[in-house]
Amino acid sequence: MTTATVTAVNGVDVNALQETIAAVSEQPALGRFVFRASNTWIDGGRNRSTIGSFYGTGREDDTRPAPFVMDNDEPAVLLGTDRGANPVEHVLHALAGCLTTSLVYHAAARGVEIDSVSCELEGDLDLQGFLGVRDDVRRGYEAIRVTFRIESPAGREKVEELLAIAQRQSPVFDIVSHPVPVQVALG
Repeated sequence: MTTATVTAVNGVDVNALQETIAAVSEQPALGRFVFRASNTWIDGGRNRSTIGSFYGTGREDDTRPAPFVMDNDEPAVLLGTDRGANPVEHVLHALAGCLTTSLVYHAAARGVEIDSVSCELEGDLDLQGFLGVRDDVRRGYEAIRVTFRIESPAGREKVEELLAIAQRQSPVFDIVSHPVPVQVALG
């Protein structure tokens, strides 16, 4: 009987990661995912998103024991009750999480150990666009700045390379830096 040795780098099971890459390379349909969220308005600027099952690896996945629930609100200065991050703050959270995960996974796949990763994000948004005060002002972020602090025995040059890979491979970085077709319909 042969026992596979589990090799974890940065908390990532590298054997499982390599098996996933091989499976998707051999059967590209396994890489097609459909993620879902539902949202219900509560009051004022407050609403709640629920995230549960998704489609992936060729089947419907319902293994999550309970859905994730995320509240959206606005700070008082934007007429909310400040019971949750606002949607544009959730975008920063998603971008930070995806860049970090992309960096750690790709480092693990290359056998590069990471001691710590943290980042700070800032996004510039002008309410004149959202409020309809000026049509020439963008309604979303005008710019987003992300500053990483990464400690690794691999050295700065390797870390810079990993950060470039994270940007290139991160789905959320791609979403926020390139237009995505979005269809909105009344059901």
